[in-house]
Amino acid sequence: MNVETVHIDLGERSYPIVIAEGLLAQSSTWQALPKAAAALVVTNDVVAPLYLSALKQALSGQYAQVHEVVLPDGEAHKDWQTLNLIFDALLQHGCDRKTVLFALGGGVVGDMTGFAAASYMRGVPFVQVPTTLLSQVDSSVGGKTAINHPLGKNMIGAFYQPQLVLCDLATLDTLPERELSAGLGEIIKYGPIADMQFFDWLVQNMDGLLRRDRDMLAHAVKRSVEIKAWVVGQDEKEAGLRAILNFGHTFGHAIEAGMGYGNWLHGEGVAAGMVMAAELSQRLGLVEASFVSRLRKLIERAGLPVRAAVIDAQDNAGRYLELMRVDKKSEAGEIRFVLIDGPGKAVMRSAPDALVREVIDSCCA
Repeated sequence: MNVETVHIDLGERSYPIVIAEGLLAQSSTWQALPKAAAALVVTNDVVAPLYLSALKQALSGQYAQVHEVVLPDGEAHKDWQTLNLIFDALLQHGCDRKTVLFALGGGVVGDMTGFAAASYMRGVPFVQVPTTLLSQVDSSVGGKTAINHPLGKNMIGAFYQPQLVLCDLATLDTLPERELSAGLGEIIKYGPIADMQFFDWLVQNMDGLLRRDRDMLAHAVKRSVEIKAWVVGQDEKEAGLRAILNFGHTFGHAIEAGMGYGNWLHGEGVAAGMVMAAELSQRLGLVEASFVSRLRKLIERAGLPVRAAVIDAQDNAGRYLELMRVDKKSEAGEIRFVLIDGPGKAVMRSAPDALVREVIDSCCA
């Protein structure tokens, strides 16, 4: 298989995203990284038995010491307590500011390793080695790092870019089906916000993606990363344009927080959230009903929920609104939604609470 490389252009903070199969275990993959006496691989208890020894072996030619820290798996552990396990390991091993951190795992591992790297000694280099489809196409790219707070998802964090993102497509072979579908949710997002030709390609090739056809996955990962790199290159700190990458996320984050982190996977929340955001776009007269229907069908084919969760039996819409007001895109308590202003074009807008309530009521299970 070809090695595909996409560059994120951020001046001196630029870096490559390398997409291929079987690169993780090759020592030559890592030779261009900063020199240091030590590396620390951060992973979790699901990924560690699969890939930790291969990565440590590959890094041993580059670093005299390769330490490890194995975190508990899941969104429920994306918190201060787990983050401290990374700091404990760094301090116990006497790691200095040249130590390179490697995030080996999905989005939770990547977000927490990046935040630890941004914070330890005010910043040490780190590398993303995403092993889930969702983290390969979204969370590992662009330098967003964070942990959750009981009152809101990803509310405590930093923008901090990695040195390299390595997407080894072979790691997708061990991904559970539910996690594969969750990643497809983030891939589908890129069509409505930026590239309807890619959306059409996904409609034609969804069955192949679900079968894990390697060439199709390579194309889907590369195109997703290209779109994200193009957006991040123009708006690294989410002052404007970058917010379009959050299509479906405002509703989706409310589902994740309201149901308790980990009960709905991030990609599942985003999928149901995209349906809600598309429905809201239609009610505001921005898109036709036929577009909403096509999007819903594609999400369903990917094995993802198109009905959102009921998170409060008494006042469901009220609880959604309460959680969405804690969203990072809110301004002075006004919720800002990423909506579709005609297929392939996203826009940030607020909407009347009464209309949002209607959408929530019509879209919930």
